[in-house]
Amino acid sequence: MAPTTTNTAQDPQALLNTFIDRRSIQLVSVLGVGAYGVVYLGVHVPTSRRYAVKLLNNPKAAETEITLHSRVSSHKGVLTLEKVVRENNQVYLVLEYATGGDLFSAITQQQGIASNNFAIRHIFTQILDAVQYCHQQGIAHRDLKPENILMFSNLQAKLADFGLATTQLVSAEFGCGSSFYFSPECQGQLVKNKERIKGYSTRQNDVWSLGVILINLTAGRNPWRQATMKDQAFASYVKKPQTFFKRILPCISDELNDLLLRIFCLDPARRISLPELRLRIQYIRSFTATTEKKNASIPPRVIAKLPAQMEEDDSTKPRRSSAAAPTVVSFTKSLVHTLCDYSNGFSDDTHDNSFIDDDDEDEDDEEETAVVRRAYVVKSPYPTPTAHLPSTPPAASFSTSPCSSASSFDYPSTPRASPAELNKKSAIDVDALNNLSSYTSF
Repeated sequence: MAPTTTNTAQDPQALLNTFIDRRSIQLVSVLGVGAYGVVYLGVHVPTSRRYAVKLLNNPKAAETEITLHSRVSSHKGVLTLEKVVRENNQVYLVLEYATGGDLFSAITQQQGIASNNFAIRHIFTQILDAVQYCHQQGIAHRDLKPENILMFSNLQAKLADFGLATTQLVSAEFGCGSSFYFSPECQGQLVKNKERIKGYSTRQNDVWSLGVILINLTAGRNPWRQATMKDQAFASYVKKPQTFFKRILPCISDELNDLLLRIFCLDPARRISLPELRLRIQYIRSFTATTEKKNASIPPRVIAKLPAQMEEDDSTKPRRSSAAAPTVVSFTKSLVHTLCDYSNGFSDDTHDNSFIDDDDEDEDDEEETAVVRRAYVVKSPYPTPTAHLPSTPPAASFSTSPCSSASSFDYPSTPRASPAELNKKSAIDVDALNNLSSYTSF
């Protein structure tokens, strides 16, 4: 008798070396375990081709994921859903196997992407195109984060995990996604007076998440743990948005700083659109500050342990939506007015939001910056670069990160093939991108 879904969730090893799909696919190892279920490495016996096989804990909820993933699976920027296998009252998704792991590992473990202009532009443009295609097909992802971006050779990136995806333009399913990445309005309260709102724009929520991913790619860390006024770093951003990113991320360029202010607009109705975001990404000359500015602005850093994977406390663990379909939202006012109500008087101008923390008007800016750094450099799931330099840089090291002191991200590289194709509209220098082989491999 085959193991039940419940038993498998408790013991992911229970199905190892068993077969599915008429004994054509063998489950040989566990790739990952989560609230959704288990992902196995599957091998197609006749061809030895590898697949990622996702066993879902809730077969009924799986149907929505299957339907929405199937709708966009043909796009080159979306992980291919090869087939669905239903056996022994269990549902398996047979997925394309990502040879390069996920984007989180590529950023934190190999340390070859953060701060590299060509890699940032190339990877982020692929993510943008995939998300925009999903939106064009009427789907919002709602769980955009580096762990759900899978990597292949030549820095190819593909969007995965449609377990929280929805076709609703406006959702009342609050707190849906991962706390580091979801927007303030996704949490169901206004920033200023904590009034409940009736719903949030699922697509504008995706735009917010993309902004956090862009910071991950550029600086190798998160700007805050959660976009709520209870979060010290986010509260600092709301109070002084124009200067916030340059204070905590002195490595970023002025161009990127301006773009981040458009992405993290507190009013969802005024947040940047995906087409405009893509255009701005193509025309940004540099995502990072110049070497001269870096050397003049970066203070000493605390050394943070590089985690092997995302470690979150109970308050920041990703939360999955319930299996039940969300209640249809009815509005007494128009969608635009409802979304505009969220901003409730907040402005992107620094001085306009100073009322948030009037008692702190006389505090020294350096002290405030230090508090933010202590809270969101050490505790960030992304590493803070060390200020200590190696006595002798390793051979074949890649160019240093403006987010770190010189050589702090150096490591010996592994040669790899150059990218096969690039978007013709991209501003990427092809020769420079070909040199990506000098700094990273997957």
